[in-house]
Amino acid sequence: MAPRSLSLFALPGVPLVQPGDDIATLIVEGVTRAGDTLRDGDIIVIAQKIVSKSEDRIVALESVTPSDRAVELARETDKDARLVELILSESDQVLRYRRGVLIVVHRLGFVLANAGIDRSNVGPDETRERVLLLPRDPDASCVQIRSNLRDLCGVNVAVVVNDSLGRAWRNGTTGVALGAAGLPALLDLRGQEDLFGRPLEATQLGLADEISSAASLLQGQADEGTPIVVVRGMDFTDAPLDAGTLIRNIEDDLFR
Repeated sequence: MAPRSLSLFALPGVPLVQPGDDIATLIVEGVTRAGDTLRDGDIIVIAQKIVSKSEDRIVALESVTPSDRAVELARETDKDARLVELILSESDQVLRYRRGVLIVVHRLGFVLANAGIDRSNVGPDETRERVLLLPRDPDASCVQIRSNLRDLCGVNVAVVVNDSLGRAWRNGTTGVALGAAGLPALLDLRGQEDLFGRPLEATQLGLADEISSAASLLQGQADEGTPIVVVRGMDFTDAPLDAGTLIRNIEDDLFR
């Protein structure tokens, strides 16, 4: 029986991404610098920040006028009221808040801190403080990047956009899939047998999240400059499902 293995490598020399940059081209150039080529079945994991930058999801805080609700929450959380306004505009519901953080239901369905809006690694600006929003539609971003890679290289790859999020009841962040295309983001194992022939009754695997978490070890969190990771060796035959399938329906969510 052959040993099971999985390989991951981060693409070197990825430049600072600017609005309008083509992510697929950056991937191809990075793979070439790594002395490799893309192969059918590869999974490309891309940090959310560079996708958001390429889609010009950068907002200058000076352009934001806070609402009364934002001003009120800013006092409660000790945050910039303009930033709070952006958090509210990106969210469907505020679940919890305390000094320094708001936990919200993002318009895309994710439950996360501060609507995923971030100041880190946005890039310098001499006159304006800027923040970065999540992509408008991460699943659609993955579909487009995957299509562009097929056009450039003629390969059939999967694409995942990931970010580092906190989790209920656990300290620390871990990589999570915001978008996916070309793979089953949620893998249903119900009905398969365990080692003793007992059928699995409830097991669903968050495949895109597990891949995202593995890739985030190479992407890092600070100044590593390695936002794109190639995952090689995954074998799946289930039909593709986007990352939206990973979001639990509210009626089944026992934590809210």
